[in-house]
Amino acid sequence: MTIIGKTIPRKDAITKVTGQEKYTADYYGDDFLWAAVKRAGIPHARLININTEAAKNIPGVTAVLTHKDVAGTNRYGVIKKDEPVLADKKIYHCGDAIALVIAEDKKVLRHAIEAVTFEYEALPGVFDPEDALGDNPVIVHEENDSANIIRYVTVKTGHPESGFTACDIVIESIFEVPRQEHVYLETEAGWAYLDEKGRLVIVATTQTPFRDRFEIAPALGLDIEKIRILVPYLGGAFGGKDGVTIQCLLGLAALNSGGRPVKMWLDRNESLLSSVKRLPARMYYRLGAKRDGTICALDCKLYFDGGAYANLGGEVMTLAAEHAGSVYRIPHVSINGWCVYTNNPPGGPFRGFGVPQITAAMEQVIDMLAEKIRIDPLEIRSKNILRKGDANCVGVTLTQSTGAEQCLETLSGHRLWKNKDRWKASSKNPLKKRGVGIACMAHAMGYPPVVPDTASAKIELTEEGKIKVYAGVVDMGQGNVSTYLQIAGEILNQDVDAMELVLPDTDRTLPSGSSSASRTTYTYGNALIKATNELKKRILKKALSMVQGSSVSHLKLVSGAVIHGPSNTILPLAMISKHFDKAERFCIDDFTMPIVKGMNDVIYMGPHLIYSYGAHLVYVEIDCITGEIELKDYLAITDVGGIINPQVLEQQIQGAIAQGIGYALFEDYKTDKGIHLTGDLSTYIIPTSMDVPDVSSINIDSVEETGPFGMKGAGEIAMSGPLPAIANAIYDACGARISSAPFTAEKILKIINPA
Repeated sequence: MTIIGKTIPRKDAITKVTGQEKYTADYYGDDFLWAAVKRAGIPHARLININTEAAKNIPGVTAVLTHKDVAGTNRYGVIKKDEPVLADKKIYHCGDAIALVIAEDKKVLRHAIEAVTFEYEALPGVFDPEDALGDNPVIVHEENDSANIIRYVTVKTGHPESGFTACDIVIESIFEVPRQEHVYLETEAGWAYLDEKGRLVIVATTQTPFRDRFEIAPALGLDIEKIRILVPYLGGAFGGKDGVTIQCLLGLAALNSGGRPVKMWLDRNESLLSSVKRLPARMYYRLGAKRDGTICALDCKLYFDGGAYANLGGEVMTLAAEHAGSVYRIPHVSINGWCVYTNNPPGGPFRGFGVPQITAAMEQVIDMLAEKIRIDPLEIRSKNILRKGDANCVGVTLTQSTGAEQCLETLSGHRLWKNKDRWKASSKNPLKKRGVGIACMAHAMGYPPVVPDTASAKIELTEEGKIKVYAGVVDMGQGNVSTYLQIAGEILNQDVDAMELVLPDTDRTLPSGSSSASRTTYTYGNALIKATNELKKRILKKALSMVQGSSVSHLKLVSGAVIHGPSNTILPLAMISKHFDKAERFCIDDFTMPIVKGMNDVIYMGPHLIYSYGAHLVYVEIDCITGEIELKDYLAITDVGGIINPQVLEQQIQGAIAQGIGYALFEDYKTDKGIHLTGDLSTYIIPTSMDVPDVSSINIDSVEETGPFGMKGAGEIAMSGPLPAIANAIYDACGARISSAPFTAEKILKIINPA
């Protein structure tokens, strides 16, 4: 039975669409208390005093807690421990938590939150990333050694200055991309309690259960072994739950609830106010080339607004810098990037992790260069595209699967590219302008070399003869855990529906890294293959001894059993399992992603080895009266290696494109001097099904030899294509370029009617 490469219904499909599946927010208990926090609402201030007495005296209020009630460091963060559980000395942005209230029900909770007041001294803030680096700027974190710099990276390959001197054409431009909200379906939610052993148990919406414990424990003054985290299916995350959101608050509440379980569930407004966003960026690009279109030199300066806390903002900007040259051979490169503190909403991981920002800039510069030289935009990309054996912009020689050229070749042969001129000319409405745009992209897979990208897989043959897979990697909607069953089912020749799955639980599953970085199926899948092959070996060995057979080759695994061919004996797995001791029934194995060696000094944390690639094309039609942009057609061509489940892959590509369309046309989380202006979904606009065109998705035939069944990561690659492809299509239609996203109707009308 071969099921790899076939569409197998997701294990969670029926329960989710029928409403039977329980997300974290769906758990209630008769004895539950509720918790919530008082938010600051101001961007920068010295905290003088917190008044909690009025709130404490409200009937039904169990406790009102401040930073004085936190036994640990009161600080958490992935890289830098700079974010307070509850504000103590300062307020750094509007979403800061001032006090934590625990109450019998949500109505009492709301009254108590309103009753908490605080005294403060307003401080001047800094709200622009370049201002944060200027002369005598407002310093956000006085304890930071590098003023407002969270992370600075520089990359230099070849000889950039002499490289530009030798160029015939130089293009310079500035691009800006906005702050983007994750808008996951399930906002931050969780519940916590102390178990019979006094351990803190947290059920939460998180992408990183094992790593979270290392943030929670010191912040609350707990032993890490005294914390257990469980993660049901997530109702979306996209990077916004990559790390601690409400987990420390939940833990603090459970430690002060008198033994009762406590639940938190942020409403949409509070989620928007407090959550991390995609980092906005301002990018200065200079690109030089010969008259024949050969790219020679690149210089770029990148300013990323990290907001109030470091989170993973510095790492986001670093990955952006690594991809600054996109998918092109560029011998002479200078990249300088800054991620800085401001008093804006904190930035953090978001699908693409900095690459959508940088691709937006580079792919527009490529089109600008093509126009200047008077060369076709596809031709200039084909002329400079990276191939296997080439070095990318940070000097990494590409030794793994490199399908960028095949993506472009497939695009060039597609009807949408061949018929583009005919389609543009066929418009019968003089008030509608048509344009076609393309963009290429690459996306690195996994963690950088200094962080070993390791996963540990566990699989069990239960006493009842069932196959049980223990997934330590969170499924945030992408269907990866169902894919794990498909992998194990392929090796063991078992019906996926008959297998069981254990979702992440720090007591039962094993550390396998975060659900992020386009690495979950690759890394965990490879570990699972090793563990499952060992289990298969054990099952067949035990079956052979039971039938006193002479060769394992005479045995065949079938659904729920092993068949011995010569004797036609059927051995149910339940029977075989009874001959295993408990330890034998479990198989555990690890896998670590291969890395680039000897280049850690090239860029902070080192460059990546394996990349996915893509090429996108879009048809747009622009209404000259209203400025409305309608996407008429969309083509996505992708190199993600071998395909395990076509349907799951299609969902990843389609979902990323929809999110990328929002980034290009609608989404802009606006602030004014740190004050939030888009506080709900009536002002923060996301695309609907009516805004997303039919998407033709084509996957080129490629194999990544190191991947499970030849696959590579697919979750992020398509996110980077829509914004630059749409930008280039708008230019093709209107003859003017909008350098700052999103491309709203107002901006369109300004370039159509510049007067």
